[in-house]
Amino acid sequence: MRVKKAAVLVAGSWGTALASLLIDNHNEVMVWSRNSSEVDDINHHHRNSRFFKEVALSPKLRATLSMEEAVAGADAIILAAPSTAMREVCVQLRPLLNTVAAKETLIVHVAKGFEAESMKRMTTVIAEELPEYNANKIVVLSGPSHAEEVILHGPTTVVVASGDVKAAEAAQDLLINAYFRVYTNPDVIGVEVGGALKNIIALGAGLTEGLGFGDNAKAALITRGLAEITRLGVKMGANPLTFAGLAGIGDLVVTCTSKHSRNWRAGYMLGQGKDLNEVLQSMGMVVEGVKTTKAAYELARQYEVSMPITDALFNVLFAGKTPREAVGDLMGRVKTHEIEEIAGS
Repeated sequence: MRVKKAAVLVAGSWGTALASLLIDNHNEVMVWSRNSSEVDDINHHHRNSRFFKEVALSPKLRATLSMEEAVAGADAIILAAPSTAMREVCVQLRPLLNTVAAKETLIVHVAKGFEAESMKRMTTVIAEELPEYNANKIVVLSGPSHAEEVILHGPTTVVVASGDVKAAEAAQDLLINAYFRVYTNPDVIGVEVGGALKNIIALGAGLTEGLGFGDNAKAALITRGLAEITRLGVKMGANPLTFAGLAGIGDLVVTCTSKHSRNWRAGYMLGQGKDLNEVLQSMGMVVEGVKTTKAAYELARQYEVSMPITDALFNVLFAGKTPREAVGDLMGRVKTHEIEEIAGS
């Protein structure tokens, strides 16, 4: 089998974990980063110390400051930028995909969020900035997958979705191995919506923990959170069954219950009374759920969908409400029937 070249843009925690996985799968891999110390760390010390201090990377993994060098001749490009930087990365990538061969390159994005200003899903953003590329072939990878476990070969199961089944299967073949199982799914909207909105519920789960609440509150939040994720997703065109799978309940559970979840950790600090700016500064990494909360709040109004947990978190993050006041609002809502509310009434 021919060795394939894969480019990973950028060298964050998830990008580094996937680059390591692709090396394990016998690919030639080059990671792009704007950070010269990060590039030096990977190339000379075989570490990405910012994210994985104790993990040795393969000497075969190479890093570069040049996106052009990274993507030249690549069979696959993994877009591992956060949602806040995806458009900028794609603007830089566009002139590098101006050959016939480059247009056949497999593009997989792994971001879990909406673009805050436009409220657009990542495949839409990518398609807008790479108009010469067949938008139907863009693949999204999602599911319960902490980078901290993948890089240590912890058993992980994810899903890849694309409007083009051959593109999804190509991504599946590229990524699957003994510790990383990959399913395919044609529901791009559902996979992207589930991956983005679960971060909001994880903020809420951490917040309730920070307030000192127990498992009852956490279980209710996850269950009711899944209901409102499904309501909005279906209104946006998703298949409701997707939310019963890896990109829905699977990703929601792992993000709401794990110490690895930066959204959970951010919510926990908020629940302990810390200011949002203080929380974000102390995290040192992107907390996708914060800006996604704002986007989902607006989308709920656009699609006329009830999302009480999202509303409560929006009020805590952006309207000055205290976490305890927000919980009181949720618990004091008008009584209703569970099945009716899941259906959207």
